Amino acid sequence: MAETSLYGGITNRRITIRDLQLAKDRGERWPMLTAYDYSTARVFDEAGIPVLLVGDSAANVVYGYDTTVPVTVDELLPLVRGVVRGSSRALVVGDLPFGSYQASPQQALETAARFMKEGGCQAVKLEGGRRVVPQVEALVSAGIPVMAHIGLTPQSVNALGGYRVQGRGDEAAHRLLQAAKSLQHAGAFAVVLEVVPSEVAAQVTTALNVPTIGIGAGPDCDAQVLVWQDMAGLRSGKPAKFVKEYAQVGDVLRDAAGRFADEVRGGTYPTAEHSYS
Repeated sequence: MAETSLYGGITNRRITIRDLQLAKDRGERWPMLTAYDYSTARVFDEAGIPVLLVGDSAANVVYGYDTTVPVTVDELLPLVRGVVRGSSRALVVGDLPFGSYQASPQQALETAARFMKEGGCQAVKLEGGRRVVPQVEALVSAGIPVMAHIGLTPQSVNALGGYRVQGRGDEAAHRLLQAAKSLQHAGAFAVVLEVVPSEVAAQVTTALNVPTIGIGAGPDCDAQVLVWQDMAGLRSGKPAKFVKEYAQVGDVLRDAAGRFADEVRGGTYPTAEHSYS
């Protein structure tokens, strides 16, 4: 398994959707992180992260919007290009933003084609259950790999009544499972499950042949994804319940910026070591 595993095993080429499926088949779990620029993508790629998502979460962590709704295709495409250039191994997935695919399969195809041609990513992600099945079918038929996303779909936060757990109760859980099956049948190569009860996510994971990717969906999904600023402790405010902070990068950056400022003000930087003669 060491030669074929997603995390650190494949180093001479990019990860493909076939690799993800083979990992599901052999029971190998894998990590996914968001990335929005060249430098961060390079670090995560070198760390062995097999899938990088250029998420519409850039609306929050890059552009400072309150929700993901305002971010546009033209704002995301430069970020996709940077992540693709910064990685040589990871599968790069571009997130189709709100309003760029919901109108019709044709609109979805036109947007996804821009992400593939102009951005250079290897797959796209879109939110929604059965209502986006025609879009998924159109993209897959055109040769564009699609990652689906159900449960809490941030682009629909206004319709959902806020950031609430989805799939609670027998009826809601059944709808979620049927949506996942419909998306798999339409050709999605993976399904993100966001903020759903662990038991429901486990049921969906068992029922699907394609990988499930959890974010606030418990430990039984085939993969787990986090926004990298959440994972690394760079976000302000109280993190969501499902977030585990593996570092305090915000504190490190504040300390570095403060020490730099102190040395400039005190005249101790630059020294001869950092000057040209």
